[in-house]
Amino acid sequence: MRRVTQQPHAGLSGMREDYRSATLDVADVAPTWHEQLLAWIGAAREAGLPDANAMVLATGDEEHRLTTRTVLAKDVDAHGVTFFTNYTSEKSHQLRQTRQASATFPWIALQRQATVIGTVELLSREETAAYWRTRPRGSQLGAWASPQSAVVRDRAALDELLATVTERFADVEEIPAPAHWGGWRLAPTHVEFWQGRTDRLHDRIRFRRTETGWVVERLAP
Repeated sequence: MRRVTQQPHAGLSGMREDYRSATLDVADVAPTWHEQLLAWIGAAREAGLPDANAMVLATGDEEHRLTTRTVLAKDVDAHGVTFFTNYTSEKSHQLRQTRQASATFPWIALQRQATVIGTVELLSREETAAYWRTRPRGSQLGAWASPQSAVVRDRAALDELLATVTERFADVEEIPAPAHWGGWRLAPTHVEFWQGRTDRLHDRIRFRRTETGWVVERLAP
């Protein structure tokens, strides 16, 4: 049987940008990875990028199947990057299995990105409750209503679930956080900051955790 060689799509193969907006060197970054990450999130927000705290979270299961999705970082400090989700979701199942994850912040308009790689841990119920109280009531009701990652009949089924929990909490001033919902913390072993440069010779500066502390090093593009 003759094998047909598939050619690259003409439009896609010709799409490219020449990155010239900024540079990045070891001397340019903040003393710690989390200060640098917060600085870049802040710069993205000041530039008017929507969801400047959005990150593409990658997880895997014990059979080495990988999944990615976009979530919002809700805290960044020396301990790690925090996000919240349903504990019955696919991502939570995978995080429990491997205790590892990677997250990339893609600020494409600024020709830069940051990637955090490490292990994960559950937040305490006190930490979850503290964040939960800052959520809009509609988001709280949605967390109660949605069986995240489960197959549902149709959109009407979701609307019915929401109507049920809305009625349930109609006379409740402060809705409690459900037991099936809470936070995860991604504690990094590696954090890379990538700045696009011309001719694809991009700047890559990595913070790497060692037994004696963090080292900062340049990677070849």
